[in-house]
Amino acid sequence: MTKSTQGESPRGVVITGGGTGIGRATAHAFAARGDRVLVVGRSFDSLAATAAAHDGVRALAVDIGHPDAPEQIVETALGELGRIDVLVNNAATAGFEPLGKLDRSAVVAQVETNLLAPIFLTQAAMEPLAATGGTVVNIGSAGCIGLRAMPESSVYAATKVGLDSLTRTWAVELAPHGIRAVAIAPGLIDTGVAVRAGMPQPEYDDFLAGMLPRIPAGRVGAPEDIAWWVVALTEPGARYANGAVFAVDGGLSVT
Repeated sequence: MTKSTQGESPRGVVITGGGTGIGRATAHAFAARGDRVLVVGRSFDSLAATAAAHDGVRALAVDIGHPDAPEQIVETALGELGRIDVLVNNAATAGFEPLGKLDRSAVVAQVETNLLAPIFLTQAAMEPLAATGGTVVNIGSAGCIGLRAMPESSVYAATKVGLDSLTRTWAVELAPHGIRAVAIAPGLIDTGVAVRAGMPQPEYDDFLAGMLPRIPAGRVGAPEDIAWWVVALTEPGARYANGAVFAVDGGLSVT
């Protein structure tokens, strides 16, 4: 994505889960466009690695599930960036257990990070987003759109389905404030999130290899594939897109 010729750069962009994977790639894509970015997450080291690649990227280490986090993130973003034009609710945590073996604390952590945090951060950012006619981009999952099930990832899937519903509702509720809400549902993207959630590396590698023949595009996605779409949906030319959930999965969800 090249620097905008619309005269709107540099915009202020907030990205949760910005230390790795899709969040890191998205931060770099916005920074390459000429925007100023605040990446948010728990690990300062990974956030610092994201920020080191571009002068326009700043880092804030905070637990987004903490009740005080939304206000802290918004205040930091306004102080560092001067404005908020884009909010990317990307941070997520996953678990891999079937019903009957779910641990309550793990379930609560997923709901807090994947669903409650986006709700209250978006709410806290409403005023600055309204001031810029901004865009909220929620990152869901193509694995749980339509009628598909996600065995052993039921809680994760439920939070992502909930996020899609919030996207549609926010599109209507926030339209009078000049704010758009859209979502991207990534397919199989090689971010390593499953390994970070506890899946052994060999099992993760076997999973990717087993899924590959099912993807019409013929390859597993890269974080940059999703980053391109996030940036594109915030461009002025995308302003008529509102309330939509875009599956970006190489065609897997339609097979």
